[in-house]
Amino acid sequence: MSDLVLAVVLLTGTLAGAWQLRDLRTVPARVGPGTGASRVSVVVPARDEEASLPALLAGLEGLDDRAGEVVVVDDGSVDATAEVALRSGATLLTATPPPPGWTGKAWACHQGARATSGDLLLFLDADTVLGRDALAGLLAVHAQHGGLVSVQPFHRVERAHEQLSAYFNVVALLASGAFARRPSARPMAFGPCLLTSRADYERAGTHAAVRAEILDDVELARAYDRAGLPVRCLAGGGSVQMRSYPAGLAQLVRGWTKNIASGASAAAPVPTLAAVLWLCVHHAVAVGLLLALVEAGGASAGPPAHGHPALWVTAWVVTAWHLRLVLRRVGSFRWWTWAVFPVALLAFDVVFARSLVATLRGSVRWRGREVASKGREHTEEGA
Repeated sequence: MSDLVLAVVLLTGTLAGAWQLRDLRTVPARVGPGTGASRVSVVVPARDEEASLPALLAGLEGLDDRAGEVVVVDDGSVDATAEVALRSGATLLTATPPPPGWTGKAWACHQGARATSGDLLLFLDADTVLGRDALAGLLAVHAQHGGLVSVQPFHRVERAHEQLSAYFNVVALLASGAFARRPSARPMAFGPCLLTSRADYERAGTHAAVRAEILDDVELARAYDRAGLPVRCLAGGGSVQMRSYPAGLAQLVRGWTKNIASGASAAAPVPTLAAVLWLCVHHAVAVGLLLALVEAGGASAGPPAHGHPALWVTAWVVTAWHLRLVLRRVGSFRWWTWAVFPVALLAFDVVFARSLVATLRGSVRWRGREVASKGREHTEEGA
């Protein structure tokens, strides 16, 4: 393959990814007061979240426009989740064990929604943090579009192992198809932050419609679509942030193992193909440069068999720079994450393979529960 053809192929794959993120809109800021925040009931499903809850609840307390009520649903925690919720002034609801056919999170959200009274429901994961004007921005988007408003939070990464989430974050946005100029016909949603009216929530079937789904956020988006209701996705920007896996590498691996392969299988064909092409470029550049440098070091006669080293060096610079441009919009990733991108790429490959095996096996383990990839969840003895 000539250097020109290689260059065209690599550029095509990069552009395929860039095209899927052309409309990476974020939660609007500074939309002004008077947004009806008092009508909002916040529901936080929480299982062993004593470390994450304080930041979320402090953020809710510091909102420019406070929600009418905050309910933390304690989903069988064995740590101080309940005490943290009570100290913050939130309403604590102790969830009953999920009935057969329900996942723990869906059951917790379902019970939390039933225990609230607001006209609007805001479901937040416990590791999510809202900026002062976030609720006003979310309400402005909901007032314009209705249906389900979903946000993939800006990922705050602090420790070295957290940088390995880079490709997972980007691929989730690419494969969603939600940020192309023409969004995918197959709706997607992001579970950490979901805003809806109670009327639309009930029209879509509540969480009962997705009771058995490991990807309850994706299936909830489809339930809204079946009910003729719109789904609007945004990136968190400075308004909605999260820190998902601060406890260590093992937590990160378990978390992404639960989500990534199942999420890939749920995505629409076109955005999935674009994500695959984009990933193929990154793999090709990492391997191509290595092979070209090895070949050049051998001082063999004749034209290079794997492309000219200058081509691969240029491709590395372009690929790393494009990754930098994307990562700065999705998380606080450090410079080396994109400069030596094969490190994070290898982590993605290993965890994706692990997730695929777990999905084919039929279950993954998360927070002390064995979660069946086809919709069954139970709590093991002693978990």
